[in-house]
Amino acid sequence: MGLPRLVCAFLLAACCCCRRATGVPGEEKQPAPTPEPVEVEVGGTALLKCGPSHSSGNFSHVDWFLIHKERQIPIFRVHQGQGQSEPGEYEHRLSLQDSGATLALSQVTPHDERMFLCKSKRPRLLDHYTELQVFKAPEEPTIQANVVGIHVDRQELREVATCVGRNGYPIPQVIWYKNGRPLQEEENRVQIQSSQIVESSGLYTLQSVLNAQLVKEDKDARFYCELSYRLPSGNRMKESKEVTVPVFYPAEKVWVEVEPMGLLKEGDHVKIRCLTDGNPQPHFTINKQNSSTGEMEEEATDENGILFLEPAQKQHSGLYQCQSLDLETMVTLSSDLQELLVNYVSDVRVNPAAPEAQEGDSLTLTCEAESNQDLEFEWLRDKTGQRLGKGPVLQLNNLKREAGGRYLCMASVPNVPGLNRTQLVSVGIFGPPWMALKERKVWAHENAALNLSCEASGHPQPTISWSVNGSATEWNPDPQTVVSTLNVLVTPELLETGAKCTASNSLGSNTTIIILKLEKKLPPPESKGVVIVAVIVCILVLAVLGATLYFFYKKGKLPCGRSGKQEITLPPTRKSEFVVEVKSDKLPEEMALLQGGSGDKRAPGDQGEKYIDLRH
Repeated sequence: MGLPRLVCAFLLAACCCCRRATGVPGEEKQPAPTPEPVEVEVGGTALLKCGPSHSSGNFSHVDWFLIHKERQIPIFRVHQGQGQSEPGEYEHRLSLQDSGATLALSQVTPHDERMFLCKSKRPRLLDHYTELQVFKAPEEPTIQANVVGIHVDRQELREVATCVGRNGYPIPQVIWYKNGRPLQEEENRVQIQSSQIVESSGLYTLQSVLNAQLVKEDKDARFYCELSYRLPSGNRMKESKEVTVPVFYPAEKVWVEVEPMGLLKEGDHVKIRCLTDGNPQPHFTINKQNSSTGEMEEEATDENGILFLEPAQKQHSGLYQCQSLDLETMVTLSSDLQELLVNYVSDVRVNPAAPEAQEGDSLTLTCEAESNQDLEFEWLRDKTGQRLGKGPVLQLNNLKREAGGRYLCMASVPNVPGLNRTQLVSVGIFGPPWMALKERKVWAHENAALNLSCEASGHPQPTISWSVNGSATEWNPDPQTVVSTLNVLVTPELLETGAKCTASNSLGSNTTIIILKLEKKLPPPESKGVVIVAVIVCILVLAVLGATLYFFYKKGKLPCGRSGKQEITLPPTRKSEFVVEVKSDKLPEEMALLQGGSGDKRAPGDQGEKYIDLRH
C-alpha cells in the first residue's frame, strides 16, 4: 500500500508543476505588490492607509488583514462606514480615521512589526500592503572595565571592558573607542564580541566585549563604547562614560623622592619614598650611608615603604638609596645615591651667660651659634620686642636701672626662610629693690576675701614681706623681678590700717603702702509701684499749679499777654539797685563762638563779664 501512495503523490506534484509552469489560459500574471513603509516609535500610534496617500472618498466597505506566514488573518472590518475589530491581539487597539481611509494602531510594540493588508470593496481599489517598522532608542550604555588588570608581557588577548545597551529596537550597532579613536578588529590585537538578548517586551539588550592585547603606553588609555541606532526622525547615537584599565609592566628604573621639595630645615616634616616606572610598584627598602663606615644601612619604614622624618634633625642629613624587588620577575633594581641636607642652627650661646653691672657702667654681650649655613644675628629686648641692633656683639653703655632684664639673641639663616634659633640672657643691674608705686588704693568689701599684689625688681633679686597676716604666693617673671600675692580677709582693722609690702635685698629695701577703700553698696532699686505713685503725684502738683496761675491771670494779677510795657513792681528804694551780673566761665575759644560772626572785639580790659541793667 505504501508504493501506490508514493506513485500518486509523484504524479500529483508533476501535474501541479506543469500547471504553474504553463499557467491557466486567459489568466494574466499579477506583479508582486510593493508595501508602503510606516515608521513609528514604541508606544506611539501607527497610521495604516488603505490606499495611496492621494486616495479620497468614503471607504464604506473595507477589510483589514494581518499577513502572518503568508496567511491573511482578518483583524478589522468596515461595513457601511462602521468599523468592527476582529477578536484577537488587536481587538482593543484599532480605530478608524479619515472617513475609514486610515486604520490607527495604538500602543505599538516591537511585536507589531509586521505586514498589513487592506482590501477595499467600496470604493473598489487595488489591494494595499503596509509594512510597519518599529523603533526604540536604547538606554544609556553602561561600561564595566577590567578591574583585575592586564599584564603586557603576556602575549594573549585579555578582556578590556564590557559594554551593555538595554531595551533598544532594532538591535543597535556598537563602536569601541580608545582615546577618542574608533577601534577596528585586528588579528591578535583587537577583538570585539557582541551578543544580544530578546526581552519579553520584544526589545533587545546588546552586550559587547572588547578584548585586546595592551602595551605599556596604554596605562592611561581611556576606553568607551558608542551605540548607533535609528529613529523615524533620523540617526542617533549614545556614548558610555570613559574607563581606564590597570596595566601591569615590570620596572626599568627606580629613584628616590623627597617631600617637601626645596631647602629643608630642622623641624620640618620630611617624607622619603621610592618610586619606579613599573606598575604595580614593587617592594622597596630605603638605605642610608653610614658616615663613619661608608656602609649602606636599612632604615625603618612604614607598611607602605615610606620613611618619615618627624621632625627632621641635622643628623638625618646624608646619602640615601632605594632598592626594589619585582616579585613577578624577581629582578632587583637600585637607585642612584641622593643627598639629603637638613639645614640647622644650634647651640646658640650668649657670653657672659649671667652678665652683671653697676649703674653707669658699660656691658658687652656676644652671641655665638653653629650652622651649616652663613648666619645673621639680631638683638631684641624680650619684654618689649624692641630691636636693639644687628651683629653678634651688643654694646650697652651708661647702664641705668631700667636696662636690667632679659635680652634676646636671634641667630638666623637668610637663605632658608623660617630657620632661626634664639637664646635669652638676663642682665642684672646692681641696686636696691625698685617698686612702681609708693602708694596704691584698692577697693574692698568688708568681711570678704581679697587678693593684694605687690611687684618689685632689683639685683640681687629681692624678697617681699607683708605687714599683715595672710596666705602669700610668689612667682618670678624674670630673674630680677618678684611678684607676691597675699590673700586676706577684709576686717574693720584692715580697712583702718591698710597693708604694707616691703621688698628687700642685700643693697636696701623699698615699700609700697596699700590703702583699702570700702566700696559702698548701691541702694536697692525702687519698686515699680513707688515710681508710678511718684509720677501721679507730680502730675497732680503740675495741674494745681497750672490752675492757680490761670486764676491770677484772670484776676489781672499777672502782666503776661497785656499790651504795652509793664514795670516790674519793686519797692521804691530798691528799683535803682537791681542789677544782674552774668559771668562767663567759658574758654576763650568758646567765647569767640558766642561773639557771633560780626567781628566785634572787646576792649583790652574786658575779661568776658557782661552786665545787664534792668533799670532801663
